[in-house]
Amino acid sequence: MALYILRRLVGLAVVLVGMSFVVFLVTRTLPGDPARAALGDDAPAERVADYRRELGLDRPILVQYGWYVADMVHGNFGESIISRRPVVADLKQFLPATIELAVLSVIVGIVGGMGLGLGSVLAPGRLAVGLARALPILSLSVPTFWLGLVLQLVLYGKLGWLPFGGQWDVAFPTAPGVTGFLLVDTVLTGEPVMVTRALAHLAMPTFVLAQVSLGAFARVTRSALLDVLGEQFVRTARAKGLGPRAVLLRHVLPVAAAPIVTVIGLRLGSVLGGAVLTETIFAWPGIGRYAVFSIENLDFPAIMGFVLFVSFTYAFLNFLVDLCCVWLDPRVRV
Repeated sequence: MALYILRRLVGLAVVLVGMSFVVFLVTRTLPGDPARAALGDDAPAERVADYRRELGLDRPILVQYGWYVADMVHGNFGESIISRRPVVADLKQFLPATIELAVLSVIVGIVGGMGLGLGSVLAPGRLAVGLARALPILSLSVPTFWLGLVLQLVLYGKLGWLPFGGQWDVAFPTAPGVTGFLLVDTVLTGEPVMVTRALAHLAMPTFVLAQVSLGAFARVTRSALLDVLGEQFVRTARAKGLGPRAVLLRHVLPVAAAPIVTVIGLRLGSVLGGAVLTETIFAWPGIGRYAVFSIENLDFPAIMGFVLFVSFTYAFLNFLVDLCCVWLDPRVRV
């Protein structure tokens, strides 16, 4: 086990170095001049040239990358050209909103998708099986931006049930920022009205992010359970007199957990990166909206910080998923 973890850590380090170089190279080859974007179109050419030297943009790419890696090792992702703050400080400010949205959407996907997958196996009626087969296709074929706009049009514009967007209502007193997570902070206030408003603002963006997870979890759960149901030990358990529910929950589900855990880890990582569209549509103050603003203003350090954070998080989640799969099924190690 220790040797397996060591091999995976070495592979993770290689992947992270490769990703950092590719991301750095891509950002440096983007059209536009970040120095000109920061100073404005009316800035003198001499001032722009001085600022380029100050940012190190006049140096060779490999030299710039070496400086960046040296700073990154010490937790320094540079300074945002627009906000003039460390990129790490900006990410810390916007990250809680994205994490809250991502975790809630994955929880909704797990409860709904796995519930549907389990239900279609426990009670294989025509309706349950049809939903388990149709939902993945439907969830993957509906564009995120289209679903978000339709929900805004219906639930806000026509029915007035939910707020249009944003994280909080201007008319309500702001919840104290104890943890940085809106729902947790409103719960800590002990005010049911504030908790209700927080849930109202979270409802639409959470559902939009969760709709892809719902289909993926339903399909994988059903497929994994059906694969294991044909094994010999399942027939033995049934021969001993165990009921279908006991066989499924006590014997089949633990064996089929590895692919389900894999999809959960991958979805959590992809939701962090895929929140860009959702946060833009619903004006959600997370790192996705921060990334869009940085791209619009050619803020290269901020773009690099966002992409590297999402890439590193995705790679680290893959590493954790591998360890979980080995723990659940030691045969994966071979």
